[in-house]
Amino acid sequence: MKFENKTALITGGSSGIGLETARLLSRQGAHVWLAARRPEPLEAALDIVQSEKRHDGQCFGSLQVDITQPEQVSKAVEEMTRQVGTPDLLFNTAGAAHPGVFEELDLDIFYWMMNVNYYGSLYMTRAVLPGMVKRGSGHIVMFSSLVSMISIYGYTAYAASKFALRGFTDALRMELKPQGIDVSIVFPPDTDTPQLAYENRYKPALTKEIAGMGGSMKADEVAKEVLNGVARNRYLILPGREAKFWYWISNLAGPLQYPILDFIMARAMKRIAQRKPKQ
Repeated sequence: MKFENKTALITGGSSGIGLETARLLSRQGAHVWLAARRPEPLEAALDIVQSEKRHDGQCFGSLQVDITQPEQVSKAVEEMTRQVGTPDLLFNTAGAAHPGVFEELDLDIFYWMMNVNYYGSLYMTRAVLPGMVKRGSGHIVMFSSLVSMISIYGYTAYAASKFALRGFTDALRMELKPQGIDVSIVFPPDTDTPQLAYENRYKPALTKEIAGMGGSMKADEVAKEVLNGVARNRYLILPGREAKFWYWISNLAGPLQYPILDFIMARAMKRIAQRKPKQ
């Protein structure tokens, strides 16, 4: 796929991976629309994306929308469609993570994770899909997480939402492929974004220790691998070495992955204990 003159709609486009994806698409001559909840960051992001356009014929726009509200999503997509038609590409980049020990997490956190990470992607896909089906073409990109392959301590709420999204996307791919619509799913590792900064405020000590073993990627690095994967029409997009490593561990090692995770957990606990001052 060549992105020049393709129309892309990107949720979560005001920051992080969404914004970096938009910037790369703009540089490649695409028409870019950003969707986000807060108006000020959305306007600022749109200015950045427009400033990196490849040629004067490109179109840009924004949708201020809460993706957890299906009525808002439908109206926003209808407005975009009236102006520029059904997008060729939908990037469901928007997401949220709030870690914590299961017994200490409020139930509202579980509802929030499902609403943003699962239902938000579902609502946006459902709004865009009829136009793609009618046209007989399109590409939908979902953003899952490494924790939908290998879930770890502290992510009971977040992992559940990303596992749900993975199962949904696997089934959706089979339904849409005969209709000429392509689907991709991305499994990004920890990525240096405002969302990660928020997440780090709530990580239990063990979660920080385990997650810290893998490091993090830059948002523009993830965005570049995402677009490379979409351009090659790949279903599975695994940015960075860590994502590729855990994908093969989870799929080839089978039950052996759990002793590996137990070893990682034990090592993390040992490191924390060693840092505690001796009485």
